[in-house]
Amino acid sequence: MAEKVNQQVYPSAPTNKQPSRDEESATSLSDQELRKKKRIKLGIYIAVFVVFQVIVITAFSLTVMRVKTPKVRLGTVKLQDVKTGNQTSPSFDISFTTQVRIKNTNFGPYKYESTNVTFTYQGVTVGQVSIPKGKAGFRSTKKVTVTVSVNSNALPISTTSTSLKSELGVEVLTLKSHAKLSGKVELMFVMKKKKAAEMNCTMPIALLTKAVQLNCD
Repeated sequence: MAEKVNQQVYPSAPTNKQPSRDEESATSLSDQELRKKKRIKLGIYIAVFVVFQVIVITAFSLTVMRVKTPKVRLGTVKLQDVKTGNQTSPSFDISFTTQVRIKNTNFGPYKYESTNVTFTYQGVTVGQVSIPKGKAGFRSTKKVTVTVSVNSNALPISTTSTSLKSELGVEVLTLKSHAKLSGKVELMFVMKKKKAAEMNCTMPIALLTKAVQLNCD
């Protein structure tokens, strides 16, 4: 009798299931939303970058690139020799030292031409000193030490007989000084802008104590 061979039947491997149209549509929609989110993020980054650049450029323009007018002032006045007449024969002959200070607050040097500092009494020039051309560096103050001599030789008789006589009586002599610098501020080695620095100072001199109180604008 023929022996029967038991044949074991194994289940076949499952075939790959193809995605349905709904699944394909959902996947496509998800990809579109992802790309949309990426575009939105990119747009936000670009907008933030543009705003940041505008802020930086504005701040740069208002600080570094803004050209300010330098200031010129007199420093402390130190009297060296003081000679005055009396009310009968009013006169003065005074020498002193001081500093002409050119303050440059710009982010670039200020190059100025030579000029004169004029000292007056009652509108009449009584002394003058020359300031050579020079340069006040980047955010710095240029200091020029000068020796000045002023006297009443050029004053008309009407002035000496009234104002000067009165001031000598109270022992306070008031002089004024004026200077104007013409020059250019140089920025980034390229941009140059003309700027004129002007000074007007009042100098009350206490003849008794030999003290000077400067008031400049």
